[in-house]
Amino acid sequence: MKKILLLGGSAQQVIAIKTAKRLGYYTVLCDYLPDNPGQYAADKYYNVSTTDVEAVYKVAMDEKVDGILAYASDPAALPAAIVAERLGLPSNPSASVAVLGVKHNFRKFLSENAFACPRNFTFNVGADIEEVKEKIQELDFPIVVKPTDSSGSKGVTVLKSAEGLNAAIAWAESYSRNKILIVEEFIESNFPAVIGGDIFVWDGQIILYGEMSCLRGNHGNGLVPIGERYPGGMNEKQINNIHTELQRLITALDIRFGELNIEILLDKENNVHFLEVGPRAGGNMIPIQLSDIFGIDLVEANVLAAMGKKPSINQQKKKGYFVTYVLHSYQNGKFDGVFISDLIIDNVYRKEIYKEKGDLVETFDGAGKAIGILFLRFDTEMELNLFCANTEKLVSISLM
Repeated sequence: MKKILLLGGSAQQVIAIKTAKRLGYYTVLCDYLPDNPGQYAADKYYNVSTTDVEAVYKVAMDEKVDGILAYASDPAALPAAIVAERLGLPSNPSASVAVLGVKHNFRKFLSENAFACPRNFTFNVGADIEEVKEKIQELDFPIVVKPTDSSGSKGVTVLKSAEGLNAAIAWAESYSRNKILIVEEFIESNFPAVIGGDIFVWDGQIILYGEMSCLRGNHGNGLVPIGERYPGGMNEKQINNIHTELQRLITALDIRFGELNIEILLDKENNVHFLEVGPRAGGNMIPIQLSDIFGIDLVEANVLAAMGKKPSINQQKKKGYFVTYVLHSYQNGKFDGVFISDLIIDNVYRKEIYKEKGDLVETFDGAGKAIGILFLRFDTEMELNLFCANTEKLVSISLM
């Protein structure tokens, strides 16, 4: 029996473990959190950090695995690529994965390869604040302060002036592992939402374009993702620009296979600005959502690709308008339940709840604090728009 090493066993990653087992693979899991649910789904579990390259390498060697998958995990994507390269297993170039995984390296790559890119500069945590303020004056406000090695808008602040810089730096630092922060000019967008979603690559070509529009929460300056809607509302010209630049990026980086998560802005001239291109499947169950939309199984595709097998992706868009909604709370407490209005209850076709009654709920500032996800389908765009405009009236969390 062939073996696959999976890096990460959170609630959102369990589906990859179960899918690999369904496909007949022996599943080996690394995860440093002993209470993560993946350990109960995998055939064998190692209490090993997914970011510890040498420890992951030893597990892969000892188990003689045939493939490695860091499903929906940013921190584990690079260790997976490094170890797979060492062992001659299917992998994207680790150098390319490293470029995608760190924002200042990615911004440098974009600039050097004639992609649209905002002016920016980086600095280390602990740098002289007066020097940072001086550098900021070279940029046009508003500006964005963020970590260089986080995803999902964690640690991000938009500033209209230098006021609040200290707090923005502290917030970014709290989500930074490498302690390198970036400041860049805010991109004035021609489109009312961040364009998110996933793409899937095989043999260097994008075979699935799953661009969607991101929903953002009303709290936290509207930066935290709370869902994705499809179709995204882009016109044909905008979609063509996005597809062209995405393929150009994939080719330039020599990405060979797998699912990648995208965050894109279109500026006033419809130029494509890559906020992030994560070398892994998207969080908030984006692969499940896209599988529903296109009638495919993207989780299975991820597993097969990691094992060197060509996935079957014969997409056929289903009728309807699809959206996910991340269940969340803006205060701490104990989970009591979810209220879903009768107006939309029949549109909810899948519901994933991570919490049991009485479990601790934390203030939502990123995907890690999510309570669950609702999957909805509507017959008309008007119904979808009404839901997106009234989410917090139609769905709410009850705390004890």
